[in-house]
Amino acid sequence: MDNSDETLQGPGEAATPRSGKRDPVIVLGTIGHDAHIVGSSVLRFAFEEAGFKVVFLGAVVPPEEFISAAKESAADAILVSSMYGMGRIDCADFGDKCKEAGLGHVKLYLGGILVTDPEQWPETEALFKGYGFDRVYPPQTKAETAIADLKKDLGLQP
Repeated sequence: MDNSDETLQGPGEAATPRSGKRDPVIVLGTIGHDAHIVGSSVLRFAFEEAGFKVVFLGAVVPPEEFISAAKESAADAILVSSMYGMGRIDCADFGDKCKEAGLGHVKLYLGGILVTDPEQWPETEALFKGYGFDRVYPPQTKAETAIADLKKDLGLQP
């Protein structure tokens, strides 16, 4: 029996095919005091179907937990959901915290209902990119969009 497709995996490690390549790893959750979990759950399954290993943190996740999980799993990206409009508070120093933790190379994605005040999307996007996020998505963005963007950003497809 040929076992060349088996994967090697220890606790907290990404699955690594014997060929030496591993599935890309993402950390995913809903930040701050936000208990909305449906969107993150949809993303979880979509990213798993697309070949990513997902470290799913669930809801009501402090920024430090995202960072710890990213370090422990050697994550390629952190995907943050915020649906309760408090993104300014929860995400203001997230990029800086990631850099301080040695995760400056990790792609940072953010999506959801990020603010409560009615500003135009380009202003919201610019604000959060200024916080260190590589990509910022408005509500109702399809999972396929984020998957395609991340594959491109990680050099997995042209």
